[in-house]
Amino acid sequence: MPWRRWGPYLSERQWGTVREDDSPDGNAWESFSHDQARSRAYQWGEDGLAGISDDRQLLCFALALWNGKDLILKERLFGLTNSEGNHGEDVKEYYYLDSTPSHSYMRYLYKYPLNAYSYDDLVATNRARSRQDPEYELVDTGIFDKNEYCDVEVEYAKAGPEDLLIQITVHNRSDQTAQLAVLPTLWFRNTWGQGSGPRPSIKLQPCEPGQAELHASHPELGDFSLRCSGADELVFTENETNTELLFQRPNSSPYTKCGINRYVVDGEATAVNPAQQGTKAAAIYNLTIAAKASSIIRLRLIKSIPETRVDSADQDFDQILDRRKDDCDHFYASVMPAGLSAEQGLVFRQAIAGMMWPKQFYNYDIAPWLQQRGVDPLGTDKAQGFRNKQ
Repeated sequence: MPWRRWGPYLSERQWGTVREDDSPDGNAWESFSHDQARSRAYQWGEDGLAGISDDRQLLCFALALWNGKDLILKERLFGLTNSEGNHGEDVKEYYYLDSTPSHSYMRYLYKYPLNAYSYDDLVATNRARSRQDPEYELVDTGIFDKNEYCDVEVEYAKAGPEDLLIQITVHNRSDQTAQLAVLPTLWFRNTWGQGSGPRPSIKLQPCEPGQAELHASHPELGDFSLRCSGADELVFTENETNTELLFQRPNSSPYTKCGINRYVVDGEATAVNPAQQGTKAAAIYNLTIAAKASSIIRLRLIKSIPETRVDSADQDFDQILDRRKDDCDHFYASVMPAGLSAEQGLVFRQAIAGMMWPKQFYNYDIAPWLQQRGVDPLGTDKAQGFRNKQ
């Protein structure tokens, strides 16, 4: 159905999955780690926080965050691998959600600490614990003890099947002013590197003073615009692996997947393209939020056709958002069992929504996967050299 063409099909963790495993021993965790994910282009899918994509995952949108203290942008969920966690694989994040079946309305709430995220502590402490010990969770690190975090709420409301209004509300839960960079990010899944058609592009769209817009053009998907008024800056790079960093081989372009991370976190001005074009781009909002206060960012991702240049959806943002919230309420009222308390109803609603958000685009074609690695899928050599060879 057209209303399901766009949805939460973006995984929150593509790293460490069997689809991306190039190891000779079938160890997907070591083959593609969380640390590699910001610098290495995926082959079979993408990931991001509160992310969405079209149903073929050609164009992706997600959120990145930076508190000014972390060593990396927060772009995807972090978790422990099987060998790191004393109870096996485990995500170490806190997030909540809401959704309709058609994804006409979606809500995502992510809790982002204002102090440096405890990556090393989580790995070291869990690894040192036995299977009889409890897991060491993010809340156990003390990072939330003084309410020094932000609730980052992301809402999607569809004005049409390919017209998404996006509202990001950042609530500062601490007693101090918070400095936070919010980076709504738009990018294309790297299909051109596998020989699947020409390279698409994202460019700066000329528009009225005070407005900001990214124009994304794909030979199959068509043209889309991300309207992001109020942004402090637009930055562009390529969704290409930083082979120099990871594999000690020259890069095909000076602008790589980790370019925006390097620009924001490391202050590396040459990491983003001054020509303002690429296959990955972000709008940077540098927020200063008073204690217990909130800040709102509004965007619109829309199929770029002449009719959308003059419609009223931008002005009717509040009405459309409220209408979609009502649709969501009506849906849950129609499926919720009678007699539930308010708290039980909330649990039921989040449980149902929790089965809608994890819908994933899943691209894993074994024949080309093997051919790319020089193996004949119909060959007679059955010696196990790496995953899926036999």
